[in-house]
Amino acid sequence: MNKNWSIMFSLLLLLFVCTISVQAAPETIPIPSLKLDVGQAKGPEDVAVTLQLIALLTLLSLAPSLLILTTAFTRIIIVLSLLRNAIGTQQVPPNQVIIGLALFLTFFVMAPVLNNINTNALQPYLKEEISFNEALQKAMLPLREYMRNQTRESDLKLFLEMHGESQVSDAEAIPDYVLMPAYLISELKTAFQMGFILFIPFIVIDMVVASILMSMGMLMLPPVMISLPFKILLFVMVDGWSLVTRSLVLSFR
Repeated sequence: MNKNWSIMFSLLLLLFVCTISVQAAPETIPIPSLKLDVGQAKGPEDVAVTLQLIALLTLLSLAPSLLILTTAFTRIIIVLSLLRNAIGTQQVPPNQVIIGLALFLTFFVMAPVLNNINTNALQPYLKEEISFNEALQKAMLPLREYMRNQTRESDLKLFLEMHGESQVSDAEAIPDYVLMPAYLISELKTAFQMGFILFIPFIVIDMVVASILMSMGMLMLPPVMISLPFKILLFVMVDGWSLVTRSLVLSFR
């Protein structure tokens, strides 16, 4: 007991000494400060810089939506989520792992497009060789080509008809606000088709286990409790993660 009191007294004494030393020498611990001032601009250049900063902040806030809607992330995350539901594990793998895997696969699939944007648009703009508008146009070209290759003709025709045009002679003449929703609808359709195929073997296992339990008279035993280990065993034996990953990557053309 006396030993515990001595340890507590020593800790309190050490804390008291540290507090006194901090108060005695405040200049040794610099504390950062952040100031945001709103004042009068000295010229048009200050206004332009402010508008560019606002545009950059707006773009950063919209970056997650652009990542989801204009890249391979939508198809990959839906297929992985449907796979988890097909196996029957509600929270395994957890959402953080599913999203992380989807992001890594997205960067892998989009690597050629990102490299093209970096080489032809970002680097020349940072070197002040081209203007911002030229960089934006050059950055959209490989992204539009990617979305156009993944979009079904029927989905593109649907949005063109709703836009008031039956067909477009040149793919470059398709507006972005027509191409993006058509691409997203195509991605959703492809993802659900792949998810349906993933459900089939696991449904067969559930049906077989349920039939066996009913024939044995075990009506009160949940079939999911018995079929879940067999579904996990099947998925591991066929190297399911490699098959699903390979199918996802090769599904992008």
